[in-house]
Amino acid sequence: MTQIMVAGIVAFVVSIFLTPVLIIYFRRHGFGQEIRLEGPQSHMSKRGTPNMGGIAILAAVWLGYIVAGLVGLVTVGGGGFTASGLLILGLATALAVVGMIDDGLKVFKRHNKGLGILSKTVGQVLAALAFGILVLGFRNDDGLTPASRSLSYMRDFVAVTFPVVVFLIFIVVLVYGWSNAVNFTDGLDGLAAGSMAMVMGTYVVFSFWQFRYSCFSTAEGVDLSGCYQVRDPLDIAVVCSASLGACLGFLWWNAAPAKIFMGDTGSMFLGGIVAGVSVVSRTELLMVVVGAVFVIEFVSVLIQVVAFRTTGRRPFRMTPIHHHFENGGWAETTVTIRFWLLVAISCGLAIALFYGDWLASTSG
Repeated sequence: MTQIMVAGIVAFVVSIFLTPVLIIYFRRHGFGQEIRLEGPQSHMSKRGTPNMGGIAILAAVWLGYIVAGLVGLVTVGGGGFTASGLLILGLATALAVVGMIDDGLKVFKRHNKGLGILSKTVGQVLAALAFGILVLGFRNDDGLTPASRSLSYMRDFVAVTFPVVVFLIFIVVLVYGWSNAVNFTDGLDGLAAGSMAMVMGTYVVFSFWQFRYSCFSTAEGVDLSGCYQVRDPLDIAVVCSASLGACLGFLWWNAAPAKIFMGDTGSMFLGGIVAGVSVVSRTELLMVVVGAVFVIEFVSVLIQVVAFRTTGRRPFRMTPIHHHFENGGWAETTVTIRFWLLVAISCGLAIALFYGDWLASTSG
């Protein structure tokens, strides 16, 4: 528990104090956001707002994770720097580099077009493939790898086990989907950061519960009839706690009216964490419930594109779907707060489902 708290506190402190430094630096050098002309007209006033604030989130998460790992090594002689945690952060950082290149091109070329779709997709696919290959390695003393080739909800569906090639394709789809979903959600002040804070807070609970009731726990008096076969649940909780703290610290400056945007650097980094956590905690399907708003944002864009190309009509005023409500007359802060409420509801529902599954497993 100490490691989880240290990770969150350190990440929050780093994020809340590093972000204003970036704001000053980016403003001094004129590194501001370019607004797409086809976007909501109310957003034109945001032109020039410092971008690439995701650098602060990335630094905060890594520092929170490292400090917590060192605390674990000093206090209990272990509990930090496991394959699961490092692979999650490795995937997220690789995606952040892709996002940073995209943001850099936008900033230096002074327009809202960065990397092309093909180049961006290639970067995402390569990061996903490397992650997919590595999570099947690093077997620990209990014979567990960071991920399994089985599809998972609360636990693995052993009956649905993928061949290696199909598993890698599944990981690519997962990483591509989540990184873009969080990226699409980052369109209103504070929306992505606040939503991610709630999602990561929920996974701190899940991961700590998996650690408490691990099938390999040596604690006395613990009912392991409904135990979890997750390789490094404590380290996953540390990553999630660091991400929670980093998002809250960044939200202080990103809340409306935003003084800085996280950019693709931050949104793709956080999307990578969502994808990585879902895989190594063996809850890929449960993450769809927890991150339902991210899924809705992604699906809205998909529906808009497919509908327009097949029928020539657009079912939404504008996508991602938060812009649909903006163009319908909702104030930006109203959309953000209502979407946050939807995230809170989805997280609460996921917690209820998770606990219900544990009760059913222990009573059975």
